[in-house]
Amino acid sequence: MAPTSLFAGAASQLTLEPTEAELVRADQWHLNYLKVRDAQRITRGAGIVVAVPDTGVQPHPDLDKNLLDGIDLISGEGDGKNDQNSHGTGMAGLIAAHGRGDALGALGMAPDAKILPIRDTSSDGQGEPDALAAGVDYAVRNGADVICISSVGGAGIPLQQSIEAAVAADVVLVAAAGNKPGDAAVGYPASEDAVIAVGGVGRDGNHADISVTGPEIDVVAPAVDIYSTSIDGKYRKGTGTSDAAAIVAGAAALIRSKYPYLPAQEVAHRLTATAVDKGPPGRDDEYGYGVIDLVAALTADVPPLGFESVSAPAGTADARPDDNAGSAVRGFAALGVIVAVGAGWAFVARRRRRGDDPPPRISR
Repeated sequence: MAPTSLFAGAASQLTLEPTEAELVRADQWHLNYLKVRDAQRITRGAGIVVAVPDTGVQPHPDLDKNLLDGIDLISGEGDGKNDQNSHGTGMAGLIAAHGRGDALGALGMAPDAKILPIRDTSSDGQGEPDALAAGVDYAVRNGADVICISSVGGAGIPLQQSIEAAVAADVVLVAAAGNKPGDAAVGYPASEDAVIAVGGVGRDGNHADISVTGPEIDVVAPAVDIYSTSIDGKYRKGTGTSDAAAIVAGAAALIRSKYPYLPAQEVAHRLTATAVDKGPPGRDDEYGYGVIDLVAALTADVPPLGFESVSAPAGTADARPDDNAGSAVRGFAALGVIVAVGAGWAFVARRRRRGDDPPPRISR
C-alpha cells in the first residue's frame, strides 16, 4: 500500500520565535480574507469536536484550552499530544486556536470547538493508510463531529471501510486535495465521493500553483503563507492544501455549531452552495464550487438537498445577515444539485468574484 504523505509537493513551513505572538495575528491574512471575525460573531464552534489524525497535537498557549485527550497510534501509548513535527499542531491551530486575547497569538476558525488529537503519522510525515483508518475509527468512536484529514495516500481497504463508517455515523469528512508537483491528481481520501475535497487559493484569491486540480475538488480556501501554531510554543508558516483543509474543517465546525441538527451532507451542501464562484461559471477543476464564504454559509437561506422547502433549524445563535447572503446556490459535487422551484422557493444565481476585491494588506 502506498504510504500517506503529509508534505507532498512544495508544502513548506517556517518556525517563528515565541516573541512573534504579538505579530502572528496580523500575519494570518486568511482571517480578514474570509471575514472570520464576522462569522465568529454568529458562532465560535461551541459544542463541536474536530478530530485531527496527523502527527499529534502538542499543547500550545494559543490552543491548550481546547485540546482533549486523544490517542497515539504510532507508539501505542499516550494521548496524542506528542508532536515532534509541528504539522498536526499547525492544523489544530487553524481549526480551533483561541489565542491570548483580542490580538495576541494565533486565532483559529472555531475557537470554542474542541480538538481530538490522533497521532497516526510519524515525525517524518509518513504514515500507512491502515494507521489513518485506525485514526478515523477512533474519531468516530469518540464522538467527533468533523474529521480533518490533511494528508493524501493510498486507498487501502481498511481506510475505505473506515471512511464509509464515518459517513454512516454522520461525521463531516474534510480532506486536502494534494499538492504539486508530487501529486498529479486529487488524492485519497479527498477523491472519495462523500469527503469534502479542498483545493487552495493564494493571497490574491486565485488558484494556488501548489494545489492539484481535478473534478473531485469541492471548494477552495487560502493555502499560501498560512500562519498557525507550532511545537514548543512557537508559530509556523505553511503552504499547501493541508492548511486549506484545516480552514475548511474549522468552517464545518462553525456550521455544525450553528445548525446542530444538520446532517453531514447538508453541512457540505451549505459550504458548496454558498461558495464564491471563481474561474469559469459554475463548478470547475481548479476551484470546485468556489472559495468558502463563512458568513453566507452561516446565514444564507439554503434549501436542503432534495425537494424539501423548509430550511434546517438553526441553533441558538442569532443570524446576522450579510451582503453575501444572496450567494449563488450550487450543490455538493458528489451529491448533485436538486433545486425545488415553487413551494415558496425561487432562486436566482448571482455570480460574485472575491478576486475583484483588493488583496489583503499584511503587515509585520
